Amino acid sequence: MTQSATPAASQTPPTTSTTASPATRDRLATGDGQITVAENVVQKIAGKACREIAGVHSMGSSGTRAFGAIRERIPGSTGPNVAQGVGVEVGETEAAIDLDIVVEYGISIAELGRSIQRNVKQSVERMTGLRVVEVNIAVDDVYLPTDGDQDTAPARVS
Repeated sequence: MTQSATPAASQTPPTTSTTASPATRDRLATGDGQITVAENVVQKIAGKACREIAGVHSMGSSGTRAFGAIRERIPGSTGPNVAQGVGVEVGETEAAIDLDIVVEYGISIAELGRSIQRNVKQSVERMTGLRVVEVNIAVDDVYLPTDGDQDTAPARVS
């Protein structure tokens, strides 16, 4: 095997900062010790903040939505997974967030995306003290409402 000529320090991912701003450092490191935030905490906060925005019908790719629907029907399940459709990368002082969403028909995707980014960033930063460096949104589908259930429509023939 050959070793890379690139030093390890230069291979730091772009979403992980090696130098934190003094404000962020002060929020997460005190004289009493270090505060760390787990990825699943950031996932739940981001998922909840995303769902608060009108126009978001659901979250997750088609496969995860189908699996989530099955899981919710199992007796004793904990209900909907708030972190469904949320991917995060958490460093010592920064976080990057990826969201998969389904948009309701008729909503401006660009405006919705900006609203989601703003709300998710504010919520995560306020609650965790981490600096959110990016919130990426992938619109996987558009929800088309139906006029009513087909089962409740009167039969044409008897």
